[in-house]
Amino acid sequence: MNRLGDATSPYLLQHAENPVDWWPWGEDAFEEARKRGVPVLLSVGYSACHWCHVMAHESFEDETTAAYLNEHFVSVKVDREERPDVDAVYMEAVQAATGQGGWPMTVFLTPDGEPFYFGTYFPPTGRQGLPGFMDVLQGVVAAWRDRREEVGEVAARIVRDLGERAGIYAAAVHPGEGELAAALLALTKEYDPKRGGFGGAPKFPPSMTLEFLLRHHARTGAEGALQMVRDTCEAMARGGIYDQLGGGFARYSVDRDWTVPHFEKMLYDNALLTRVFAHLWRATGSDLARRVALETADFLIGELETTEGGFASALDADSDDGTGKHVEGAFYVWTPAQLTEVLGAADGEFAAGYFGVTEEGTFEAGASVLQLPQGNGVVDADRVASVRERLHTARGERPRPGRDDKVVAAWNGLAIAALAETGAFFDRPDLVQAAVDAADLLVRVHMDDRGRLARTSRDGVVGPNDGVLEDYADVAEGFLALASVTGEGVWLDFAGLLLDSVLHHFTADDGTLYDTADDAQTLIRRPQDPTDNATPSGWTAAAGALLSYAAHTGSEAHRVAAERALGVVGTLAPRAPRFIGWGLAVAEAALDGPREVAVVGAVGDPLTDELHRTALLGAAPGVVVAVGEEGSTEFPLLHQRPTRAGRAAAYVCRNFVCDAPTSDPRTLRSQLRSEPWSGPRR
Repeated sequence: MNRLGDATSPYLLQHAENPVDWWPWGEDAFEEARKRGVPVLLSVGYSACHWCHVMAHESFEDETTAAYLNEHFVSVKVDREERPDVDAVYMEAVQAATGQGGWPMTVFLTPDGEPFYFGTYFPPTGRQGLPGFMDVLQGVVAAWRDRREEVGEVAARIVRDLGERAGIYAAAVHPGEGELAAALLALTKEYDPKRGGFGGAPKFPPSMTLEFLLRHHARTGAEGALQMVRDTCEAMARGGIYDQLGGGFARYSVDRDWTVPHFEKMLYDNALLTRVFAHLWRATGSDLARRVALETADFLIGELETTEGGFASALDADSDDGTGKHVEGAFYVWTPAQLTEVLGAADGEFAAGYFGVTEEGTFEAGASVLQLPQGNGVVDADRVASVRERLHTARGERPRPGRDDKVVAAWNGLAIAALAETGAFFDRPDLVQAAVDAADLLVRVHMDDRGRLARTSRDGVVGPNDGVLEDYADVAEGFLALASVTGEGVWLDFAGLLLDSVLHHFTADDGTLYDTADDAQTLIRRPQDPTDNATPSGWTAAAGALLSYAAHTGSEAHRVAAERALGVVGTLAPRAPRFIGWGLAVAEAALDGPREVAVVGAVGDPLTDELHRTALLGAAPGVVVAVGEEGSTEFPLLHQRPTRAGRAAAYVCRNFVCDAPTSDPRTLRSQLRSEPWSGPRR
């Protein structure tokens, strides 16, 4: 066993038995490289990465390759989900040098951590234009031996070029009506009206962009924005990217039609999409949106919840196909013969037509990914339910995909927000309780008494790596959602602790935000990236949480910090709206207020509950909700807010202006709509 045997990362543990003498990321590895006078091989991946597993099997499990690596390199293995800062810095270098990136990421470094040669997946021998991994290793060794001065100059130039990128986000344009309208126009041009979504293949679920469009519709009434959300969500829910038997979404579709997914299932995708579909239901009452939101929430709990109450990171794309061979998608795909074997001839034929399973197959080797093609017409709902149940039971007998069971703070924050809101919308207290349990784990295991977070834990044991900006921001977002749903002010207090850390340790003097704290381990560059990709960037997530906290508390410092952070959104909105989607959603909230709702009434009183539910179902962008008894000190919004003649009452305010308090849920509903609204001064 190499030095990875004590890791908390399942990905690193997968490599603990490799013949490669792996080191975890740390100064000890670089000191060893300096002592031996050899370069560092940095290999970055993650547990659910298909090609990471392929390269591991082909090269890192190979005795000859391992012997060459051990002789000529110090080899460092990094789980990108544990160390997103390391991943971000070197991925930026890879993309700058090659114009592309991805995982596994393979980078060769000097003993000072400076990169000089890059790549992603390398096959064991050259093919399809890719050099063989051993050829690459030998070339790097030759360059290090014979042209070390030149290598050093290249590495220094790369680091210098990366350093010159610092500060490029300082130019701020406050996102107003014009910038948001320009973003909507740009998205309309990139929209795929036939298939939903944006751009071509591969096609990723545009969760954050959809949240922007929902908020834009809520604020302006723009039907085109809502229609893009409707059509995209329906296309995804009908496609193979959605698990038609067990719920939950795969990472992306390899085609434009959402038919064939890359089968890994990530916690962050499913948390974000649960929230999107719940919000779509809130806006439209769509039965499909309700079904998918609840099925995906149930997937989170059924497949990803850990014994300790948190949520695991991912399910692998690959699983045993029944012959001992690990194959991508084996757990999920079906042939007509397999359907008939489980269901019998009549129901097998029915299921093949209903789920789009053909003799030719939509995937590989004649197998099909289940989907819901348009044009099924009227079907027997009971028959469909029976077929789904029997297929789901039969599938459960297949070898299951592996699970990366480390708990990532940021992604659990996203899950907490999604489950709290979905549980409240659909009267599912079990979902709210799951959110509370995950939040409790984060407080007990990940958070210290200074409001500082650890990035990961596993089996209730905290990992060695510090939290990054997205951890603080997404966990604060989750806590704020939980506070609104449960009426427990302690979650607002915990969010405040985390956001104080954001202000003190992640914020520059000009209001821009860094991904790592000012006291974090020093890398070749302090990472700073406001763009939203698979998840909200730490930057835009922090802007959203700061804005909500300011609305809850009246804190000017947090409001100012949020507005300064949003400056980058105005800059990027017209040029790259798909990559600043959550930032645009937060900007919608800032432009709308956001609205603040205080519900005051006795616990257990039906009117209090109805007003609280009405407030939570208000679609006004970024609305914050506080609920409690008269005289409660749980939330600042409840201060000096009495009931009305002993009856529960709701108060709606924004921008220092409040409407008249009401005990009528219909009036409250109208106060939270997008029509022009004004009220008497306090």
